[in-house]
Amino acid sequence: MKKIITLTFSVIGLILILLYMLGIIGTEKIPPGTTPLSTTPLDKNTQTAQVQRQMLNDSFSWPGTVKSRSEINIAPRITARILDIKVKAGDKVRKDDVIALLDPEAQRSHERSAQAALSAAQANAKRAAADAQRIKNLYAKEAATKETYDHVIAQYQVAQAQVDAAASALKETKISYADTILKAPFDGTVVQRLKQPGDMGLAGAPIVAMHNSAALRLEAAVPTSCARHIHLGEQVPVKIETLEQHFTAEIDEIVPEVDPQTRTILIKASLPIMAGLQPGLFGWLDQTCNQHQGLVVPATAVRKIGQLEVVKIVVNNQIQTRQVRIGKHYGSKVEIQSGLNEGETVIIQ
Repeated sequence: MKKIITLTFSVIGLILILLYMLGIIGTEKIPPGTTPLSTTPLDKNTQTAQVQRQMLNDSFSWPGTVKSRSEINIAPRITARILDIKVKAGDKVRKDDVIALLDPEAQRSHERSAQAALSAAQANAKRAAADAQRIKNLYAKEAATKETYDHVIAQYQVAQAQVDAAASALKETKISYADTILKAPFDGTVVQRLKQPGDMGLAGAPIVAMHNSAALRLEAAVPTSCARHIHLGEQVPVKIETLEQHFTAEIDEIVPEVDPQTRTILIKASLPIMAGLQPGLFGWLDQTCNQHQGLVVPATAVRKIGQLEVVKIVVNNQIQTRQVRIGKHYGSKVEIQSGLNEGETVIIQ
């Protein structure tokens, strides 16, 4: 019996709750009609501004990456074993600093052979010069034939050419010997070490990669519709995310080719020298692509209430609150996309 009574009261309680939630019981109905907006009289010391229509720039920010203008791989011109590598990734180097040393023994051997060949050619040329002088004297006294004279003079000329060839070969071996010392071609930073001491250094195979940290630029892919508005030498605003730095950069290269996948053109802007700036950082290139007419008010006239943006306007010397939708900021002003009309008066906070 108790269970039945309990169940009955539970059902009745549930019905009452449902009736309350539906507004049938326990609530006071509001009669139909209009409710006037709450207003506040305007204080004479209140600062106001008018909603203005003006030409606004359509500004866009294109993502880009910081890259070095000069990125090179340092590779030997000869094949020799690597004796030592003086740098590691991240090291700062100056122009002509030694990067790596190659085994010079083979080049020394070539130099000795070339020196011996030059000495032999010089000795042969000396003898040929003496023969040439002797035949000239004999030919002048008509004691030698023209054929003999021409033959001796030709041998002398060949000997001189052999001396020149041997001297060039020796010079080349000395250059090859100098190639066993790899030096930095400019001031920069070592990015990667691709070989280790003891490895065989092959002609043309990189040992170290480096870049010029004093010649950096931001490279951004810009849609063709906006890229046509960018010109060489133009100053554009850029921002480097990691450094939280805003500054201007000069457009110094526009790649004359459209990427068929993204329909963009690569734009490169030279960056100023600053601490912490290095290749690989993410940045933004700002650009004004077009213009449009828009309504603006001082940014201080807009305030947020939760997720809503509202302004206070003056109507018949009374202050009312109105919800608006804002667009981009333009300095101290903000664009109003909806909620206000041109000429209306807003309160500046």
